[in-house]
Amino acid sequence: MQRESEASQMLSHEQAKAFYDRFGKKQDWQGFYENAAIDALIRNGGFDRAHAVLEFGCGTGSFAERLLEEHLPTNARYVGVDISETMVTLTGRRLARFGGRAEVYRSDGSPRLDFGAATFDRFVANYVLDLLCVEEIETLLQEAPRVLSAGGLLGLTSLTFGFTPFSRVVTAIWQALHSFRPGLVGGCRPLHLRELVSGETWQVRYADRLSSFGVPSEVLIAKKITV
Repeated sequence: MQRESEASQMLSHEQAKAFYDRFGKKQDWQGFYENAAIDALIRNGGFDRAHAVLEFGCGTGSFAERLLEEHLPTNARYVGVDISETMVTLTGRRLARFGGRAEVYRSDGSPRLDFGAATFDRFVANYVLDLLCVEEIETLLQEAPRVLSAGGLLGLTSLTFGFTPFSRVVTAIWQALHSFRPGLVGGCRPLHLRELVSGETWQVRYADRLSSFGVPSEVLIAKKITV
């Protein structure tokens, strides 16, 4: 019942697509609170040793551009997917100069990944899980180890719950807005990433909480456990 109640408060795939098609380039302004967590992800994600990166929810392509320009080996490739046609177009234009090293596709929003097993060694989702319902998150985190090669890394950033006086106030306001009308906050709500990552599948390598301008974020990097 609780999951059904939560799902009813989330944006549908059609609503999410419509919102982010309209939002477009304005998504980059969210860097004022997202960049600290994304910087931590890049510092600790071993991207300088990566061969193939899959990003679920590529947004405007700013993260992909940083990876390809500054961090990935020159023979590494990047693949991004997003539900928004606007975001796919923006990312495609942004990454055009990297030629065949970068591919971008529009998805139907499904958490099931249309890629073969062990195709990538990095799987990234930046501020995307907080837009999905619990069932979709669980499906995505079941798909991620399938597409990752042995020892591949999962990298996540998300809104999280406040842990300082100011960030607790921001979280309370954010949750109230999300409950009233999810579209006011882009459909996103705070999550505890550590609670979503199974110890049977993943070995957490790095985890931290950060607050920028009172907005709390969580970053988590986990290694795929190979049995």
